Amino acid sequence: MNSERFNAYRIMWVMVLYDLPTETKAMQKAANLFRKRLEDDGFSLFQFSIYLRHCPSRENAEVHKKRVKMMLPKYGKVAVMTITDKQFGDMEIFHS
Repeated sequence: MNSERFNAYRIMWVMVLYDLPTETKAMQKAANLFRKRLEDDGFSLFQFSIYLRHCPSRENAEVHKKRVKMMLPKYGKVAVMTITDKQFGDMEIFHS
């Protein structure tokens, strides 16, 4: 097996950040469905409105980015970004 395939620069994290309206019952339902679909695709809640998914390769990360694009709700703002495992490991997280 190629050792480069699993190094910290090939392993990726897909991050989904969103702000969805919930003024009406229909909007609430769409927001809940979007969150459920993210979880069904293996994403985990990182903090409010931010979900993360670990991917073993850039190619796999692209697959999950495409899936997110297919599940976008009609209203709201959704951003999808990928970072390397190395970048994720350099993140400073503070708890209070």
